[in-house]
Amino acid sequence: MKIAVNCWILRNKKIDGIGNFTIETLRLLISAHPEIKFQILCDKNFTEDYFDFPNAKMYHIFPPYRHPLLYLFFMEIVVGFFLKKHKPDLFLSMEGFLCLSTNCKQLPIIYDLNFEHQPQDLPFRNRIYFRTFYPKFARKATRIVTISEYSKNDIADTYKIPLNKIDNVSCGVKENFSLIDDKLRQITRDRYTKGAEYFFFIGSMHPRKNIVRLLQAFELFKKKSNAPLKLVLAGNIFWGDEVVQAVISTMNAKDDIVFTGRISDDELVNLLGSAFALTFVPTFEGFGLPIVEAFQSDVPVICSSTTSMPEVAGNAALMVDPFNIEDIADKMKLLCNDKLLVQELIDKGRLQKNLFTWKRTSELLYKSIQNCVKL
Repeated sequence: MKIAVNCWILRNKKIDGIGNFTIETLRLLISAHPEIKFQILCDKNFTEDYFDFPNAKMYHIFPPYRHPLLYLFFMEIVVGFFLKKHKPDLFLSMEGFLCLSTNCKQLPIIYDLNFEHQPQDLPFRNRIYFRTFYPKFARKATRIVTISEYSKNDIADTYKIPLNKIDNVSCGVKENFSLIDDKLRQITRDRYTKGAEYFFFIGSMHPRKNIVRLLQAFELFKKKSNAPLKLVLAGNIFWGDEVVQAVISTMNAKDDIVFTGRISDDELVNLLGSAFALTFVPTFEGFGLPIVEAFQSDVPVICSSTTSMPEVAGNAALMVDPFNIEDIADKMKLLCNDKLLVQELIDKGRLQKNLFTWKRTSELLYKSIQNCVKL
């Protein structure tokens, strides 16, 4: 069997959630199935050795278009020509884009439909492309892969796709997340917060990550509790930095807020593992991987009660309404005042994390591939 895999999502070195999903699942999938020949389609600037296996071959496809209005040309002409020339048994697209003009069987991974429900969160050109073509991709697909039951039902309802055509493969968590020792925890806190305990957020800061309300909730928490905790936020701001700065400028607790910018994987392990709690309150998530990473790090979690997050967190997190600043602040205060609750959440998180492994995800993805090819 030959499978062509669209890995264009790895076109830059800044690996995000979809990039991590691509790397982790494909590595396991390729190594577990030497009988399959994988044709990895990637950008000419991609030089990493994530898929350095005898049964995987890299194809640096050209041109490396970056503009959404040119994605159509890329998928229909460049990818279409590749599929016609190499005739794979399946085209697996790790970021959901498909070729509409090919007869090749196709399996897109559609992580969520945020762009349908909160289109204002995306740049105009991305919004137009996604909302125009993703319904076409969903109808063209042989099957569809997604990462939560919430997204599965959302795709089915929004695009009128039969539920039995959609496979939820979930997500996993990297093994390097773990409980860290007291010495490293103190070193990390000394470096970022002058030794103070802190709430922590990690993620690419798009509008749906709800950063402004998190900052406002933290300000209210400080007012209500006068606790010495700080708030550390890691990740790049991908929208209106001036909006965030304007909010911070009005806050009495602005000196207790730390933006780290983008951090390495090793530093993320240290920062998350040293946190008092994860405060992850997006308005919309297809999965919510930081929740499971916190469970694996023995860190209690406050997270949103919306979209996919309740199914990921189970009963192992404090749920909040992400639109309710007072609710978020009250849950912060509750956690600070209840050591028994902190330990209870940690214990529950140790159980909940076992539901999510990259091995299980790669096995479910392979099952979806099998179901595609035999149709």
